[in-house]
Amino acid sequence: MSAQASPVFKSPGNDSEMDEAAAKARKAFRYFWREMAWERRRIIPGLELAAVKATFTDPAEIREQDPDALECEHMWMMDINFDGRKVEGTLINSPSSLNSVSEGDRVRIPGRQVCDWMYVISGEVYGGFTVDLMRARMSNAERKQHDQAWGFDFGEVGIVNVVPPDFIGDEAPKKKGLFARFSHPEVKPQDYAKVAATEHPMSVNMRESFEETLSENPELVHEASDEGYTFLHQLALAGSLDGVDVCLKHGADPEKAAPNGMTPYTLAKSLGWKRVMARLQEAGAGG
Repeated sequence: MSAQASPVFKSPGNDSEMDEAAAKARKAFRYFWREMAWERRRIIPGLELAAVKATFTDPAEIREQDPDALECEHMWMMDINFDGRKVEGTLINSPSSLNSVSEGDRVRIPGRQVCDWMYVISGEVYGGFTVDLMRARMSNAERKQHDQAWGFDFGEVGIVNVVPPDFIGDEAPKKKGLFARFSHPEVKPQDYAKVAATEHPMSVNMRESFEETLSENPELVHEASDEGYTFLHQLALAGSLDGVDVCLKHGADPEKAAPNGMTPYTLAKSLGWKRVMARLQEAGAGG
């Protein structure tokens, strides 16, 4: 992604529509993280891009040195990690006037600073709530230029899909063809409730092999990654009901705390994975 494709975005401090779009992005962040979690398990990468936009400000003592500087700036990060509390990433923008961060910095921020996210599969963009609002405010020519700069298909203005349609059994919208100008097929908003109720395809597909692996190597369910997270921790945070169920059936401890002090239940709760939370409570996890 070039600097031209991902400019630092400036908006008025009282932009209620942008605030609302950012709030929607934070609420749906779980779907970004779920896709990132499964991407790490893919042998062949499936994501062409995965990025989070966050709000940054300088500390008060730095702002005092330059009263004319922007109060805050919204910048994109890549190489994202999330532990249930903090989002970590590498800044890919150069700030216009902030002095406490620079392009290339590895930053770690609370989730409330997130104002957007998006990932790309087969050229199609998922997420991008504030991007959609910005595109809605552009002329047709500006929107075309914006999309060409990114090199991805952002879809119809006003429609923000959070997962590929086939993940939830829907048909993908037909590509625009030669006679697209003469037809106006209806594009419906994605049913987020349906998304929330549907297991990720990789979670479903991996269940049988995961069960076999733990049956043959029962000690793996208790082993932790280099960062100290067990399979149960990772799968609870990723919202994998199938994965969590398999771990519990093979003796995973539902009360074991991760290095940041969060249990599988609180990890699932941090992103609102209600079905996973219910399964953990069935196994005796504290609510």
